[in-house]
Amino acid sequence: MTIKAAVIGASFARAAYLPALKVIDDVEIVAIASAHQANAQKVADEFGIPHAYGDWETMLNAHSVDFVGIATPTIYHAPMTLAALERGAHVLCEKPTAMNAQEAEAMLTRAEALGRVHAIGHELRFNPNRRKIRQLIADGYIGQVRHINMVNISAAWGDPATRPAGDWWSLEAMGGGRLGANGSHQIDLLRYWLGEIGAIDGQIATMVPNRVDKTTGEPWTATADDQVSFTADMQSGALASVFLSGVARHGIGNQVQIFGSEGTIKLADADEKLLVARVGEDFVDMSESDPNAALPGIGKGIWNVSVVAMMQELIGAIRDQRAPQTAATFADGLRTQIAMDAVRLSSRERRWVQLT
Repeated sequence: MTIKAAVIGASFARAAYLPALKVIDDVEIVAIASAHQANAQKVADEFGIPHAYGDWETMLNAHSVDFVGIATPTIYHAPMTLAALERGAHVLCEKPTAMNAQEAEAMLTRAEALGRVHAIGHELRFNPNRRKIRQLIADGYIGQVRHINMVNISAAWGDPATRPAGDWWSLEAMGGGRLGANGSHQIDLLRYWLGEIGAIDGQIATMVPNRVDKTTGEPWTATADDQVSFTADMQSGALASVFLSGVARHGIGNQVQIFGSEGTIKLADADEKLLVARVGEDFVDMSESDPNAALPGIGKGIWNVSVVAMMQELIGAIRDQRAPQTAATFADGLRTQIAMDAVRLSSRERRWVQLT
């Protein structure tokens, strides 16, 4: 059975979605759409895609496809997803799921009603080291998890001239910001490892609102969050502390430390070494490699490589007419969206927010 696929977006879709789909047997990529026709055509030429569009609705109306991958600004996620579902497609939508929980719930409700395979792009669930962490916790290897510390600190947005004028990631109205860009991944991993969140206390801020386009010198204002911190009170009894910043002048990357009653787990993306120690013992390297990293055409880094296994599972689920087993579904996306909305509410009202 050949799966006919289409993609909306020409940035992360080009870096990760299309290379992953290319290495899966019996997948035919029939079309790509982007906000700019020239970008869509350039990527289509690169990957041998026969049809390129500057309008996603025109593409969906022109082709009957089995699968649509959506990698666009957040504001478009819900309308694009709902349109693709109505036209008979199974959908992978990039994170964050939507602009708010109401949109996320509408996506889930319609996908379930139509019997579609649905997933959110939390590809790190497929990274071998992070899957190993889930197994170690489930096996009780470090005992009862008491505290998790997660940080993601980057210098990418630190210089006011690093982002072009109108950059959507820096605009709140477009669904930009560090909470959606990286915080959604952290929340999904917390749920993947430990289960549901009970309550959240958080703060979001725009530390560098006054920006300048490095090419034109045009001043402009960023409105989306570039720094986020929150504490999640997990239903398991663990406390998770998360700190995210895109405006440091020296980044330290993504680091995770998990402290249990009988041991500790450490993982940093700088070297991707999974270090584990039990009480009274030294740390041992339990790192696991991803065999998909050696596939032709796959970009370097855990984000690009992890997309391959995610795509493999989703295409397999479509073929077998079943729900995915590991991927974050729209139901997971809704829970993550509820948590993100709670962080924003907590920041506005300076209080703990109970999740429902």
